[in-house]
Amino acid sequence: MARIAGVNIPTNKRVEIALQYIHGIGPKAAKELITKVGIEDSRRVNQLTDAEILQLRESIDRDYTVEGDLRREVSMNIKRLMDLASYRGLRHRKGLPVRGQRTHTNARTRKGPAKPIAGKKK
Repeated sequence: MARIAGVNIPTNKRVEIALQYIHGIGPKAAKELITKVGIEDSRRVNQLTDAEILQLRESIDRDYTVEGDLRREVSMNIKRLMDLASYRGLRHRKGLPVRGQRTHTNARTRKGPAKPIAGKKK
């Protein structure tokens, strides 16, 4: 089992897919990484040598913000918005959608399950 950036990546998947298990690395970054290190697209994680895994690990540490650091940075950005009491910060504080979506209907992911209103008829 290969361990990169504190994450055990699955051994039987292709390298490009397995790298996406790391928080902060998506499809585009995974493609860039494997071309930079020089790994073929069809190779799987269990076929990688220790040197290639080490190269991947070093390039991720050097070029990308991943896992704990990224989560910390995102939460600090949200906390900063809340402390400034900006509109976006207030929406975060209230647990409502931040990016202008409608809330009259929908927005159940942010608002939670619907609460019944006493005396309301259909």
